[in-house]
Amino acid sequence: QVQLAESGGGLVQAGDSLRLSCVVSGPSPNVMGWFRQVPGKQREFVAGISGGSTAYSDSVKGRFTISRDNGKNTVHLQMNNLEPEDAAVYCCGSRPRRITVIARCRTQWRAWGQGNQVAVSS
Repeated sequence: QVQLAESGGGLVQAGDSLRLSCVVSGPSPNVMGWFRQVPGKQREFVAGISGGSTAYSDSVKGRFTISRDNGKNTVHLQMNNLEPEDAAVYCCGSRPRRITVIARCRTQWRAWGQGNQVAVSS
């Protein structure tokens, strides 16, 4: 069973950078990603990675970078030039192990971390 544990959230100012990390325990999935959620809204796709392929939401493309360290079973989300609109609880997710396609719909992801708060002051 896959277990995910995030770290790296916090409070920053607009324009600052922050890096989130997600450590994977158990069978390593092919597809990993990050979603975020604000109160009253559904969890939304931020970025995903599968092998050498990555995908990003339009709102973060060019500012965020997802990467994976297979040797350490860790997925990172480097967030640059943060905006107040980026404030949310960020969750690491994984798709079922045999799946290799990145999906943007949250219902197609199986395992989730506990979530990490990112706050951005203007």
